[in-house]
Amino acid sequence: MRIDHVGLYVADLESAKAFFEKFFEATSNSMYHNPRTGLRTYFLTFPDGGRLELLQRDGVVAVGKSDAVASVHVSLSVGSKERVDALAKQLDAAGFAVLDGPRTTGDGYYEASISGPERLRIEVTA
Repeated sequence: MRIDHVGLYVADLESAKAFFEKFFEATSNSMYHNPRTGLRTYFLTFPDGGRLELLQRDGVVAVGKSDAVASVHVSLSVGSKERVDALAKQLDAAGFAVLDGPRTTGDGYYEASISGPERLRIEVTA
């Protein structure tokens, strides 16, 4: 068994898609739109085959604080400590706050935590 994909609701679908394409080399399918429900989605595929579904629909509201119950983070492995360091600098320069790191965590990950689009917490790992 494996996880096929993770879905994240976002308010600005196009901005979130562009973020993952630019910084994480994701490729997107064509937008799916269900006119009956108003749902719009993109499936993003990462170079290693992992997938992320971005969803947007009127009426879906934010949970609140980034550390609220039911909040999420996404961890994306970029393959090396050097790539984590470089991407953390690139994201910071692009206006996405580096929340923590780069550093080796207590459980052995080398990571930088980033505040991505819509305050989505993203762990960039080696």
